[in-house]
Amino acid sequence: MPHRRALTVSTPLAVAAAVLTLVTGCGSEDSTADQSAGSPSTAQVATDPGPMVAECGSVTDDEVVAAFGLTFTDVTRNGVGCEWTVAGSLGPSVAFSWYRGSPIGRERAGSDLLGRPAADITIGGYSGFIASRESVLCELGISFGGDFVHWSVNYGSVNSGFVAPPADPCVVGKSLMELTVSRAQ
Repeated sequence: MPHRRALTVSTPLAVAAAVLTLVTGCGSEDSTADQSAGSPSTAQVATDPGPMVAECGSVTDDEVVAAFGLTFTDVTRNGVGCEWTVAGSLGPSVAFSWYRGSPIGRERAGSDLLGRPAADITIGGYSGFIASRESVLCELGISFGGDFVHWSVNYGSVNSGFVAPPADPCVVGKSLMELTVSRAQ
């Protein structure tokens, strides 16, 4: 009986090496010349990083409560922002987000599309936008070079049980944004 030899690959590393060899062998030495000859580049453009902002926009829980006028039942923190909520997702909330290397224009356009026309605003010498709806929601974005920070103040829907917000959401948002901008390093 003839002896058959089976081809086996002993490790995923060997497969990866084989694929890498095939892929790198398919490139052209003149690929950068091809790009400059008229085809557009899809590479990301580096942006100027803005100053560093501490967790939750450099604002404490107590400062958020003092500005917002309500005590929160939950606070969520993650790598890009924080959210303070009262009575779950339909209730009042305050949210902070920090967008690194992201254009502020996209956030502003989204606000316009949702029926909250944005207006220009300047805080601490930095420009951005402010947008509101029905005295219950206000959002602000301030640009820091290629980054921007965003505060959203929402006193909830009509079904949340609140007759009137304890404070104007844009006054709350501006005060929180002023703290963030003044503390950015």
